[in-house]
Amino acid sequence: MAPQRFREQFDQIQRSMPDIPLAMGPDDSAEFFYEKGVVLARDGEEARLVEDTVRDHFTAMAGLTPDHVRRASPETNRTGITRIQVGDPGEGDRSGDLTVANALRSLRTVEGRARRRLISRNHVVSIAVNACPGDEPVPVPIGEPPNPAAAQTEYDAGTAVGVLVIDTGLMHDYRSCPLLAHADGDAQVRERDDDGVLQQYVGHGTFIAGLVAAVAPNTDVTVLGTLNDAGAILESELGEKLFEAVDRDGWPEVLSLSAGTSNGRTDGLLGVQAFMEELREQRTLLVAAAGNNASATPFWPAAYADLPGWENSVLSVGALRGDGEFGACFSNHGGWVKAYAPGERLTSAFTGFQTPVPYIYQHSTYDDCRYGFGYACTCQYPRHNGVLSEPGEAPAKPDQVMFEGYAQWSGTSFATPVVAGLVASYMTAHKERDPREARKQLLAANTEYAEVRGAHVPALLPPTWRPVSVDPPAGGA
Repeated sequence: MAPQRFREQFDQIQRSMPDIPLAMGPDDSAEFFYEKGVVLARDGEEARLVEDTVRDHFTAMAGLTPDHVRRASPETNRTGITRIQVGDPGEGDRSGDLTVANALRSLRTVEGRARRRLISRNHVVSIAVNACPGDEPVPVPIGEPPNPAAAQTEYDAGTAVGVLVIDTGLMHDYRSCPLLAHADGDAQVRERDDDGVLQQYVGHGTFIAGLVAAVAPNTDVTVLGTLNDAGAILESELGEKLFEAVDRDGWPEVLSLSAGTSNGRTDGLLGVQAFMEELREQRTLLVAAAGNNASATPFWPAAYADLPGWENSVLSVGALRGDGEFGACFSNHGGWVKAYAPGERLTSAFTGFQTPVPYIYQHSTYDDCRYGFGYACTCQYPRHNGVLSEPGEAPAKPDQVMFEGYAQWSGTSFATPVVAGLVASYMTAHKERDPREARKQLLAANTEYAEVRGAHVPALLPPTWRPVSVDPPAGGA
């Protein structure tokens, strides 16, 4: 059974996507979320094979009906993927979808003969991953500088490295932050609720842009609002949005993505496969977050870095704890994660540079660390009362804080733009115009290492980053 906090966060994502019924999977474990009543297949002959096979299986099986099996999208798409409806999305609850499970089961024999996947769930790609982020933003004292601090590199429009950030967009007043003088992109769709309080994940894209700009001032950072629905998007829609982005502005030198999903497989996401294949033929380097699940399970699209053919075009990034010595408690790990960077208690641009704004915490923190770590990890400190709580707890008034520009935040989301910035900074310092070659040289020249779950891993530490204490606060508070 998925923990209560996952189920409550699932409800929040569902509210942000009211027209797309979602389910947890597999078996209510909250390892991933997916669209109910729908599967994905490749356009053309494979989509027809999937549709016919599912219909025949549902006709032959008691308790299943083929009445809903039909195409749910155009037969040809830029993504090369067709959505096929296999059941009534309104039936059942969030704990799973039997029609999708049976549709997947109906193709097993055919997939075995073909020796490749033909059908997939339509997963939710999310900042929150399994619906539980590393933590939430904390105000910092006015005048406290960003961490990493801004490097002293001069901005030069002629040589600036283009960095495209796929995220939640930018706050309306982001230009009042000096770090973001050369940032642009989509505005956050809705910053506050009806009571004037910042909504969840608002400021996420601005925070990431600030990290890139601090580590690599000679950059032109573009932040898109692709993940405006509580930091989430369907796998099939992400593929479309990625193509739209590069069609509109061209392929960037560096593409930073702090979202993803596991899917229980080792061969990628069907919904973004066409984009990933086209990426492989470009010069763009995708820097992608390894996720906040504290898991070794491959997390996509970051885990493409471990697939043959994508080694040079994708760099997967895990998070280090505040002192940079070990992995952060929430960070995913494993051989498919190719580098780690500071991701805990970073300070960057958030919001409210012109007018302070209130924020109410969404999650509660608990007396014990979620993942069993003994240091003062950001799953545990600072403690606060959130609007979501574990069952059986007495209702507590949620903590409300005010933001006036900068914030401290933790997550693999933020290790990712740090590495994107390091690649861009290397390109500037060494006059290297190929981001993939810069990635290769940066990793080869790196001499810093950290320990993550007993393994020694490359640690990419910005020169202007300041380690922070990881000891529990006095008195355990």
